[in-house]
Amino acid sequence: MQQKRNIQIIEWEDLDKRKFYSFGVFMTMTIRATVYPATLIRTRLQVQRGKSLYSGTFDAFFKILRSEGVQGLYRGFLVNTFTLISGQAYITTYELVRKYVSQYTDDNTVKSLVAGGSASLVAQSITVPIDVVSQQLMMQGQGEHLTRFRLNLNTETGKKKVFGQTRTIMAQIFAADGFRGFYRGYVASLLTYIPNSAVWWPFYHFYAEQLSKMAPSDCPHLILQAMAGPLAAATASTVTNPMDVVRARVQVEGRNSVIETFRQLIKEEGCWGLTKGLSARIISSTPTAIVMVVGYETLKRLSLRPELVDSRHW
Repeated sequence: MQQKRNIQIIEWEDLDKRKFYSFGVFMTMTIRATVYPATLIRTRLQVQRGKSLYSGTFDAFFKILRSEGVQGLYRGFLVNTFTLISGQAYITTYELVRKYVSQYTDDNTVKSLVAGGSASLVAQSITVPIDVVSQQLMMQGQGEHLTRFRLNLNTETGKKKVFGQTRTIMAQIFAADGFRGFYRGYVASLLTYIPNSAVWWPFYHFYAEQLSKMAPSDCPHLILQAMAGPLAAATASTVTNPMDVVRARVQVEGRNSVIETFRQLIKEEGCWGLTKGLSARIISSTPTAIVMVVGYETLKRLSLRPELVDSRHW
């Protein structure tokens, strides 16, 4: 009987950095475009009161499609593409911190947890201002009555319309809240995404190893990793969704207090309110996780230093 192999992890020092960053931008952009509609739907579900606008994920999808067309599912997408910067910052921080922590421990769970949390801290510092603007754009159309800032969607066309709307939203945010307005919900974002990232990576490696023990020894590792990604994403999404609901409301409604927003949510909608947008989040995180894992692991293999290619088995 052939002995089962552990899944090999490609570390930072094994990579050709030029290839890694070149391929990484394309991979990140592809993932963003794939899952953006689900992100928009999740945001609207989390911000609405009860079921005042949509009864669920699929109801939201079809209503937006009928009322606003395909472009309605991509409101704010061009602004959101600037998160490519945070995406590159995230993976760089993750890999560098893993390398640093490995000097003190060989425990993969510890390395993944610390690196994942650190990467999210750096990425969110870049992402939050972009999210604040793109979420306001997401809420235009059917959801505009739920946000503080409004647009006249019929006054401009084409590129002028897209960039004009972005400038208008940014001007309104600055006029209302100053520079601080672009970091509204920063603490809530950290409380959401640092735990999410810190939980995702250890569970990803855990599920991958468990699947490798159950799968035939000749099963490609990439298939096992593609299965482990959605399992880790569903786990992390479930754990951190309550804070994600609070984050969305703080950023869209212009609230200042995370604790007060949490209390009001419980008072108005009960504990069930903490699960709002969870199905949309899991639905969006499943393809995201598959595309991300397959893309990221393939990216690392394509970026492997030439002298190491023949020494690895996938």
